[in-house]
Amino acid sequence: MLHAPLQILVRAPNWLGDLVMSTPGFRALREGFPKARLHLQVRSELAPIIDGAPWFDEVHPLSESQRRGMGAWRHGRKLAHRNRFDLGLCIPDSFSSAALMRLAGVQHLVGYRRGGRGVLLHQPVSRPVSWGRRGFVAREQFVLDLVRNVDCRERGTKLELFTTDAEQARARQVLGAQGVSLAEGEPFVLLVPGASYGPSKCWPVSRFAEVGDRLFRAGAKLLIVGSPAERSLAERVRVAMESPAFNLAGRLDLGALKVVVRRAKAVVCNDAGLRHVAVAFGVPCVVVMGPTSLRKTGMNLETVRVVESEVACRPCYRRSCPIDHRCMTRLQTGDVLEALGGLTTLLTPSSEAS
Repeated sequence: MLHAPLQILVRAPNWLGDLVMSTPGFRALREGFPKARLHLQVRSELAPIIDGAPWFDEVHPLSESQRRGMGAWRHGRKLAHRNRFDLGLCIPDSFSSAALMRLAGVQHLVGYRRGGRGVLLHQPVSRPVSWGRRGFVAREQFVLDLVRNVDCRERGTKLELFTTDAEQARARQVLGAQGVSLAEGEPFVLLVPGASYGPSKCWPVSRFAEVGDRLFRAGAKLLIVGSPAERSLAERVRVAMESPAFNLAGRLDLGALKVVVRRAKAVVCNDAGLRHVAVAFGVPCVVVMGPTSLRKTGMNLETVRVVESEVACRPCYRRSCPIDHRCMTRLQTGDVLEALGGLTTLLTPSSEAS
């Protein structure tokens, strides 16, 4: 590796949660190379999560077409024409991610040896045997170990995100139209019933609705959030509730959603990306976990309570359940309310039993 690289390109993970869990590694990289110009390649739809962060000098959003075929070739050559990347870190394990970085002209590419892509890496890194074949390790550690291979020291494992004035203005406009304030002390709770990974991660709609009704009786306003694709799912939760709630799924862009999460009193969600956004802002979060486990996400749990069942078939990591979804259906509303009561003052011990 070059002793003092001046231009560094980082290929970000492809999932929201993994991107947020990479922030300790980004922080270590920035402090390890204070004089270098750092660039980030990231999926276009995830780019707003990095807005306001101090680690990168330039962000290169990747559209769907720029990640494949001729679009990838054109994007890579354009980057190579504009920059001379001395060093590159490829966080995803995919062959295509490493190939795209080579197209960008990275002089010294570092990444984990995986899936036959070692031929594309100038510095292939072997995974520790202790991680096992499937790489069951906390994503924070996954990235920090890679960063250590370019001589950068860990600067703590805390997740970290930032918001901008523009994001705050957009969030204030959307919430204001619903009569909800972003002011400190406004008691709103986020219900997040979706999971882009697949339906196996989703707790039943009726249970989310029951939790929402209980929180409303405790004095909270309920905001149901998610992606545009999850708007109909969010609407099903709203309709199933006896109490009023606001369906904001698809109405908040990812940047504005960061602001809303930061101001929330609590988040109730499946094991999905927004869980990690809540953690980065120190917001109490109850995670209903079924087909997955804490093996890959077991760090930074101080403000998190995980509700899970003990069934023989989990964790299976399937996107859809081939049987009866028992890992999720066996989890009851009371389990989530009890966990939430242990994190916030929204539910007192006496009111939880009512």
